[in-house]
Amino acid sequence: MSRVYNFSAGPGSLPEDVLKQAQAEMLDWQGTGMSVMEMSHRGKAYMSIAEKAEADLRELMAIPANYKVLFLQGGASSQFSMVPINLLAGKTSADYVSTGQWSKKAIAEAKRYCDVNVVASAEEQKFTTVPDQASWKLNADAAYLHYTPNETIVGVEFPFLPETNVPLVADMSSTILSRPIDVSKFGVIYAGAQKNMGPAGLTVAIVRDDLIGKANDKMPVMLDYKTHADNDSMYNTPPTFSWYIAGLVFAWLKSKGGLQGMAEINKRKADKLYAAIDASAFYSNPVDVNCRSWMNVPFILANADLDKLFLEEAEKAGLSTLKGHRSVGGMRASIYNAMPEAGVDALVDFMKDFEKRKA
Repeated sequence: MSRVYNFSAGPGSLPEDVLKQAQAEMLDWQGTGMSVMEMSHRGKAYMSIAEKAEADLRELMAIPANYKVLFLQGGASSQFSMVPINLLAGKTSADYVSTGQWSKKAIAEAKRYCDVNVVASAEEQKFTTVPDQASWKLNADAAYLHYTPNETIVGVEFPFLPETNVPLVADMSSTILSRPIDVSKFGVIYAGAQKNMGPAGLTVAIVRDDLIGKANDKMPVMLDYKTHADNDSMYNTPPTFSWYIAGLVFAWLKSKGGLQGMAEINKRKADKLYAAIDASAFYSNPVDVNCRSWMNVPFILANADLDKLFLEEAEKAGLSTLKGHRSVGGMRASIYNAMPEAGVDALVDFMKDFEKRKA
């Protein structure tokens, strides 16, 4: 069976070149006679894998020297706790922006540790836009400002970088590595790997040095950034295979022209899909045009009774996992880095053909 185009929001697909390399190295990594999954994480062979992965990520994102790159477990959801545990540093409040389900989950978890000031919320608009920063009610005493640059469920994305005088924290799980960013503008960037970096099981946290070492000493040692920074992310056995695959993805991204090259590809993919939606009376997108996501494109059929047939025919055409999130319905195409442009072209062609037959 030929491979299908996977439009899942997560775990997303991996680049085919990466999968082929992992397949070729599965039983024997570079003449060692061992699979990566069999290696000691403290052995010379695996240490070389880990070091190269970090070096390539630092190069791709131009990460300054005064930031630690931590390869962790627990998903982005564990960071909802680790951020307040490490960044409150004696303060009692933090600022959060509410733009979707993931920021709401981060807010709910942070409330276990501090007073959360929701500086702005788009819930009344059903999370289809991002509130202008001029309307935000920032707290001068906040320990940090947290936001989610891209919300996968409704497909809304910040069109600007928030300005703040406190450390800026970003959950970049669904947008990291999709384009260049200025890491120096952030205190903490964290991301689950399963969208643009690799398979599920790995979480990357990029933490500015001055924010490390301030966790409450009554908190679990595994939730302290210093624990992992002091041990090169190997305080315990890390998610070795996921880390290895992420390293292959980083090398693949470098071969594609780095993040600037990926930005050009990703913008073309998103523009093509939104153009097809906007040119049709049969499909629509509910998100403010200025806040549309490059990574997650929801769309609604004019006749919802056709949703099931659309999904069935799309699956037969090799276009998988297009069903929208249960909370919003409709369709959603997640077009992360690994989605080739040909996949978006195939989806657009299918949408046009389906409309011609069913409108």
